[in-house]
Amino acid sequence: MSIKSRFVLSALGLTLVLAMSPSFSAPSEKDFQVTLPENIVWRDAGRGVKLAVIYGDPSKFGQYVIRAYFPPGVMSSPHFHGEDRHVTVIQGTWNAGKDDSWDPEATVPLKAGSYMFHPAGGVHYDGSAGEEGATVQIVGMGPSKTTFLFPKEGDFGKPRKLN
Repeated sequence: MSIKSRFVLSALGLTLVLAMSPSFSAPSEKDFQVTLPENIVWRDAGRGVKLAVIYGDPSKFGQYVIRAYFPPGVMSSPHFHGEDRHVTVIQGTWNAGKDDSWDPEATVPLKAGSYMFHPAGGVHYDGSAGEEGATVQIVGMGPSKTTFLFPKEGDFGKPRKLN
């Protein structure tokens, strides 16, 4: 076989390999989102609780990322969500209860860096039962739905044993 024939066959082989390989391209600039702490927009949710949507829209289909800040002594009342949620504590100590008791002494204290999975439909209450506030980051797939078990008592407040 001549050198020219070998070159043509090699070039044809390389072309076939490249044509059958999955194509990869560098992500475009629109694929990345950077949010600096000073650009986070917090909204008041009552009783000193603040919420911020970091990514996505919890009311729509798709992934969302939110942050929640609870001041000292304020916890959510018992509730559940319609979707799985992944919670990471990023500041303070987050107290998580896994029932409807709303008893801060029955919570698990989770320090910064801790992770907790909230299964869809799992009744819980959480917040800051201690002397410091707590901030968590929550990731889920929308649309998000929260159902409070005791709506007359409010969404947020001092747990029964702290009142």
